[in-house]
Amino acid sequence: MQRIRLAALTGLSILTAACAAGAAAPSAPTVAVTAVRETAPVASARDAADDPAVWRDPADPTRSLIVATDKQAGLYVYGLDGAIRSRIAEGKVNNVDLREAVVGGRASVAVVASDRTDPANARLAVLELDTASATLKPLAALPAGEGEAYGMCLYRRPADGALYAFLVVKDGTVRQFALDLAAEPKARLVRSFKLATQAEGCVADDRTGELYVAEEDAGIWRISAEPDGGTGPQPFAKVDGRTLVADVEGLAVVPDGPRGGWLLASSQGDSAYALYRLEDAGFVGRFRVGPGAVDGTSDTDGIEFAPGPMGPDFPQGLLAVQDGDNAPDAQNFKLVSWAEVRAALGLP
Repeated sequence: MQRIRLAALTGLSILTAACAAGAAAPSAPTVAVTAVRETAPVASARDAADDPAVWRDPADPTRSLIVATDKQAGLYVYGLDGAIRSRIAEGKVNNVDLREAVVGGRASVAVVASDRTDPANARLAVLELDTASATLKPLAALPAGEGEAYGMCLYRRPADGALYAFLVVKDGTVRQFALDLAAEPKARLVRSFKLATQAEGCVADDRTGELYVAEEDAGIWRISAEPDGGTGPQPFAKVDGRTLVADVEGLAVVPDGPRGGWLLASSQGDSAYALYRLEDAGFVGRFRVGPGAVDGTSDTDGIEFAPGPMGPDFPQGLLAVQDGDNAPDAQNFKLVSWAEVRAALGLP
């Protein structure tokens, strides 16, 4: 197991503190888009809906499914129409991700969530998604070390299909586990490192083997997703109060070709979303989800992007984002057409 100690990783934090000490800078220019539809709200009335993951049906993309967390009660499975297909009580799960994988000796879809039911002892909740019935089957709750489980994302190595889970503990500790789901689920710790302050959102790019982690009040870091990834996290985007406003929450990779594309981040502090080029971390633009067919979003936690056509409503991909204020109903998730975002930002 490789351990990287990062007590000196304070560059982003110093910049953030300097911005906070001075006058608040106005946000960078921000365009508006609207959501096509929304999901049914979660059952829990308190701060509850948090993070979505999307399974794209390769045979019929309109039958794709969204798995999302109610961090007070468990997991939901939604259709692209926003209706609840099923729900399951699975503890206080915060972030969720999924990958097609060998589960119990057969090709299936593995779903993994960060379980914070015991705030002193993190766990990885492992489930299987039955795509035909749109239901989840619990498989295991795997110990994941001390601390409160917070962020979580999966990485499938392209060379051999090996599956890894990154668990982000609330204090900024990031642990990488090698997952074996072929028989009885197992998780083996292979690496850990720590950011300076509280962190949550993370996403791995399966194409390039790169991991992105959001340190909420500081910015976004990039690091190799491989267990022997060499040097520690490198700054990718800083909280500057204009393009990216604390708290930085959900992250999503928007792929374009074998290596290109963008990284999308929830700029929760001003209810916007910031887009960066993957190749050089260059800032591209910002947008908000405003009112339209359904209400807009605010205070977004988790986000997810699913590439490829997914029916006439999502011809260039689906962006699912948590809505922190869905009054008078409980929190839910908004479904946005990526084609509208591309047009609004003038992306190539």
